[in-house]
Amino acid sequence: MKTLTSYLAGRWHAGDRDFQTLVDPSTEETLARASSAGADFAGALAWARSTGGPALAGLTFGQRGEILKAAAKRLREHRDELLALSAANNGATAGDGAFDVDGAGGTLAFYGGLGLSLGDRRHLVDGDGLQLGKSEAFWSRHALVPRPGVALHVNAFNFPAWGFAEKFACAFLAGMPVITKPATATALTAHRMVEILLADGLLPEGALQLVVGSTGDLVDRLGAQDVFAFTGSAATARSLRGRAALIAAAVRVNVEADSLNAAVLGPDAAPGTPLFDLFVRDVAREMTQKAGQKCTAVRRIVVPREHEGALIEALAARLARVVTGNPADPSVTMGPLATAAQLDDALDGIAELLATCDLAAGSGARVDGVGAAAGRGFFVAPTLLRCEAPLELTPVHEREVFGPVATVLASSGTAAEAARLVALGGGTLVTSVYSDDAEWRADFFAGAGCWTGRIYVGSTGAEGFGSGAALPGSLHGGPGRAGGGEELGGLRGLAPYLQRVALQGHRDVVDPLAGA
Repeated sequence: MKTLTSYLAGRWHAGDRDFQTLVDPSTEETLARASSAGADFAGALAWARSTGGPALAGLTFGQRGEILKAAAKRLREHRDELLALSAANNGATAGDGAFDVDGAGGTLAFYGGLGLSLGDRRHLVDGDGLQLGKSEAFWSRHALVPRPGVALHVNAFNFPAWGFAEKFACAFLAGMPVITKPATATALTAHRMVEILLADGLLPEGALQLVVGSTGDLVDRLGAQDVFAFTGSAATARSLRGRAALIAAAVRVNVEADSLNAAVLGPDAAPGTPLFDLFVRDVAREMTQKAGQKCTAVRRIVVPREHEGALIEALAARLARVVTGNPADPSVTMGPLATAAQLDDALDGIAELLATCDLAAGSGARVDGVGAAAGRGFFVAPTLLRCEAPLELTPVHEREVFGPVATVLASSGTAAEAARLVALGGGTLVTSVYSDDAEWRADFFAGAGCWTGRIYVGSTGAEGFGSGAALPGSLHGGPGRAGGGEELGGLRGLAPYLQRVALQGHRDVVDPLAGA
């Protein structure tokens, strides 16, 4: 059996106990095992600070950008291998695996290009200067300077490639060494990516380390100049934020948590219109891509009451065409959930929602997958629910089912009520709205904008990838239960790893010092 090892302080470390097994979620066959038992986390942090940090500090943004570009190229050369690992360990279809693996390479390439555009700078100017006194003899400007710490990245199980790359690219370009920790259950893809990037001296020594297995006391060893970035459940995020060591050291924490993302249909997008058809297509994709295991997946579908019946009928028909099963079967269009624990949690969540909702399409239960042995694999077919009381604070606004499950919420059709329904979720990573009515869209944005990190606007003639793609040029994060964090967004993605400093003095001194 393959044993995954951690890369810490310049060497590969194999645990000798407390192993966790990695399985194929379509067949339940064991693929590998992993453990970090016995790892020297204090030594890993020291090596990052003493070796990785200075090595990165000696490079300009442009030089780091060149390395990120080369890293993206290296991963593209191993694309087929990474897609095979994604299929085996995540149960990803060819399309879902490409979404993850190509998204990772694209993010590295984007930030590589951004670094090249910054050239030989070593810190960034933040905003315009401001005259503080009667003349420019008292002037202020803000700058963003590197932090001499370590970035600890703890990633979720659903996007082992993209999740790793989006955090690593930002921290590396900012000049901060990274210790990355993928979710153990689906670590095969991320583990291989790190092996590829560490080969042949592509990265400066100490710039990237890997933990496969438990983080032990690593989180509690972080200090004031370090950054802790976490992607996962809102419940886990709350417990991590409350760690006494993180609070005592005022460690910068960036969280991207689960959220009850909403897709909103405007009253003008009536059945039979191209916009209605676009809404149905996009929502079906966002429910089923990666088997609904996306932090950006649609969980709540807000529709005017007069369009509710037609929407349920059209969406149910589209979902019925989804073939759930083992991605090794060419007829399959949606794979399994990633782990047995995820299957149990999804089924528990559906049962909780059904206490106040009706089943509109699908079984809401485990199913046998096409191309898989009966009773084996972690399969759930697409499931559509309908809530009778959408404005009440029922589980539909509190419980995320991390699978191919969404609930229809009928509304009066006003922008204000649609925004209120979005707000009941307590904060989302993304909300999508489909309308050609400019006034209605503006009213919705005014009410819902503060409750989401990103709004995807579907309109006639618009082009895009849908709401589910966290693209590197746009912000990824959200308020409230979505974690309150910010990732990506171009240069904004570097901000968690840089320190903002206000410079004051004569303008002739301050501007050159800031690099303006």
